[in-house]
Amino acid sequence: MAKRLLFLLPVLIFLVVAGYFLWGLGPERDPKNIPTVMIDKPTPSFDLAAVPGLDVPGLATADLAKGEVVMVNFFASWCVPCRAEHPFLTALTEETGVPLYGINHRDKPEDAAAWLAELGNPYTRIGADPGRAAVEWGVTGVPETFIVDGQGRIRYHHRGPLVPDVIERQVRPLLEELRS
Repeated sequence: MAKRLLFLLPVLIFLVVAGYFLWGLGPERDPKNIPTVMIDKPTPSFDLAAVPGLDVPGLATADLAKGEVVMVNFFASWCVPCRAEHPFLTALTEETGVPLYGINHRDKPEDAAAWLAELGNPYTRIGADPGRAAVEWGVTGVPETFIVDGQGRIRYHHRGPLVPDVIERQVRPLLEELRS
């Protein structure tokens, strides 16, 4: 009897592990939907210097709790999805008047300056982040965008590029709600 149970143990372990992986790969599970713990929390404490070569001030925590709703976008010149979302972010800030603050993530200053010279600069402030601020904000990759209310609390977090569908269904209604 003990030998028979010993023989079945690897089979049972395999079935448990296989079941776990099949559950994780199920069609109802979205691997891009990573929950964030930052919603309704104050923005992390940070103080980022300006990106050298740009005529835009740096960014710090104190810039985010001044009574107005702002968007904070983590971006990099080497990021292809950042390039894709850039015209949509630019249009959104122009249409809504909501300030857009940038955090340039692990980028060479000259590359960031050239990228913004080519595409246009929609950012009111840009902080140069060697990586620590991204960790504090819970960023898993770029681009990622946050909406911060007038009291400096994070109200929205989007991983990936902001595309028109997301802007119209989620971002714009929240901006209107927070500004009213």
